[in-house]
Amino acid sequence: MHKILLILVLFILAMPLYAQEINGSVTVNADKIPGSNKQVFKTLENSLNEFVNQKRWTSSNFKPQERIKCNFTLTIIDYSGDEMRGHIQIQSSRPVYNSTYLTPVFNFKDDNFSFRYVEFEPIQFNENSFESNLVSIISFYVYSILGMDGDTFTLNGGTNYYAKAQSILVLAQQSGYTGWNQNDGNGTRFTLIDNILSPAYDAYRSSLYKYHLKGLDSMNLDKKGAKNMIADAISDLKIIYNTRPNAFLLRVFIDSKADEIVKIFSDGPRYDTFSLKEDLLKISPINAAKWNEIK
Repeated sequence: MHKILLILVLFILAMPLYAQEINGSVTVNADKIPGSNKQVFKTLENSLNEFVNQKRWTSSNFKPQERIKCNFTLTIIDYSGDEMRGHIQIQSSRPVYNSTYLTPVFNFKDDNFSFRYVEFEPIQFNENSFESNLVSIISFYVYSILGMDGDTFTLNGGTNYYAKAQSILVLAQQSGYTGWNQNDGNGTRFTLIDNILSPAYDAYRSSLYKYHLKGLDSMNLDKKGAKNMIADAISDLKIIYNTRPNAFLLRVFIDSKADEIVKIFSDGPRYDTFSLKEDLLKISPINAAKWNEIK
């Protein structure tokens, strides 16, 4: 009997250990809600952290060090009955090869954020039905994060994850909540996933791949060559700009990468940034002050 237990223990120890895909932090900010009893928000925060980090979102094996680092910040500005309303900020990053640096991949604020929540109710995701707007929004962005992360490692590597996000969107479209439908305006969840999966915006996804895998990941080997790749990735975005100068995905890219771009091209070795700055000024003139910091 003891030998059987020993063999079983050794077998378990010898098995490769795989963790969930997400290494996330969820924060619920209810500072704008009057009253001293904020326990419901703390309960919500704890439940969402457990939901995001303990659920297996894919069938892929992620080693602990491969888990995707991300943050969800829920800011509640109105609370009445069981209904909450506010906005949610989503941020994700991924490590750069052979360094300790984490590069931002996705940085997005969703203002179409309202949901019903009863304290201690279970937060569960069902891919075949709409359970709640809160669950659908969080799950939608988890799969969007997985998709963008996949695109930075393999050309169009995130397609299956984007398809999951799109399925969540379709199920939520009859819910009555805003952000899921085409007529809800620009800058919505509908616009995000519709654009990402549209062939018209292929340059966005190929730029994610070139910028990260071909550019940042080779920075330790050939800094100037890496800068060339990153500049090429930004130049490729002009394909989108030339036909859709106000494209939503251009803003998504720049909101995530602007500060990093300035830092990369303000550091050595010297690089002729004339064409790069022209491209950046076309794509995002609102950030002209930042682009002028690039020397």
